[in-house]
Amino acid sequence: MLVSCALVLMMTGPGLALFYGCLVRKKNVLATMMQSFTLMALATVLWAIIGYSLSFGEGSAFIGDLRYLMLEGVGGDPMPDYAATIPHQTWMLFQMMFAIITPALITGAFAERMKFGAMCLFMTLWSFLVYYPMAHMVWGKGGLLNAFLGGSIPCFDFAGGTVVHITSGVSALVCALYLGKRKGYGTEPMKPHSLVLSFIGACLLWVGWFGFNAGSALAANALASSAFTATHFAAATAAIGWVLMEWLHSKPSVLGGISGAVAGLVVITPASGFVKPGPALIMGFVGGIVCYFMVVKVKNMFNYDDSLDAFGVHGAGGTLGAILTGVFATKAVNSAIADGKGGLIDGNGGQIVNQLIGVAIAWGIAIVGTLIILKICDIVCGGVRATPEQETIGLDVSQHGEEGYNFDA
Repeated sequence: MLVSCALVLMMTGPGLALFYGCLVRKKNVLATMMQSFTLMALATVLWAIIGYSLSFGEGSAFIGDLRYLMLEGVGGDPMPDYAATIPHQTWMLFQMMFAIITPALITGAFAERMKFGAMCLFMTLWSFLVYYPMAHMVWGKGGLLNAFLGGSIPCFDFAGGTVVHITSGVSALVCALYLGKRKGYGTEPMKPHSLVLSFIGACLLWVGWFGFNAGSALAANALASSAFTATHFAAATAAIGWVLMEWLHSKPSVLGGISGAVAGLVVITPASGFVKPGPALIMGFVGGIVCYFMVVKVKNMFNYDDSLDAFGVHGAGGTLGAILTGVFATKAVNSAIADGKGGLIDGNGGQIVNQLIGVAIAWGIAIVGTLIILKICDIVCGGVRATPEQETIGLDVSQHGEEGYNFDA
């Protein structure tokens, strides 16, 4: 489990930092990478002080209480309700890594145009208004959507389809629309400055994702092996699906391949501990095609500037994965499913309804919460967006006083 913690942290830095940071123009590489790095620190401190308690204290159906404030009582003894075979502190650490990477995913939507101070305030408030309540509702004891610990609307989410990807992806879209397009968007070239390093970042994400999904089994057992298998298979078929779609229209690109793999990882996340290998292959392939359509067709159709396609991959992919979990989840993979019924494949079509409710709640919280937070940040920070002059010289210099590449040094 500690290795899984490390793998998930690796997904944020260096994985996401390289993947996002090298898809932007070189004048914004440090600023983009700094956003991921900052959240490794900021989200950790928030989690230790109060975030863990709000997420996993018993509380109400919507938010936890303060019993674990400053991690009081979180020690070496197991936590029977959540993880009966590992130290409570290990469980806390594993969940903390999710709280770190989730807000970091949003940064891809406003890359190259949000002020650093506004980003810090936004992510702090977002953790409180969106992430902690959603984590409690889906995974916390007595949470509204918890399928195994007393939730009134059982929603299957093994490793974060609703909690992580829908909330971050939908919030990303709201941010992109609220901030508006980058200066020069549509008229100036905005190509990635290093696909080589983005490729490495994507591969680190793929590897780290095994800690994300297989680690959610909380043991070295058959369920972990099944989740690992489903994760890998979905990433592979999604990459193929995305590249095939590109090939039908032009040429198969490296960017398309790595984007497809990430899309497959997103789609399988909620289902990874509930589905057999065959459905995982199907989910990945469909996910690659759907996310390609969202990124290449829908974004161009509506002409919004989601800089690094956080919504097209995470918002759309997370939504698709959550719904398909209601189709393919089966008791044959996860014995914890109550009454022997998983999803439609087990004869329980009602699970699709539960999944749709979970999706709707995640979308609603993300949209409303993000709009409120952006308004607050606009007032407190004197605007969330960098000035046109700051965008022109780049956020590396204007926000941090540094340059990513000093070739004359």
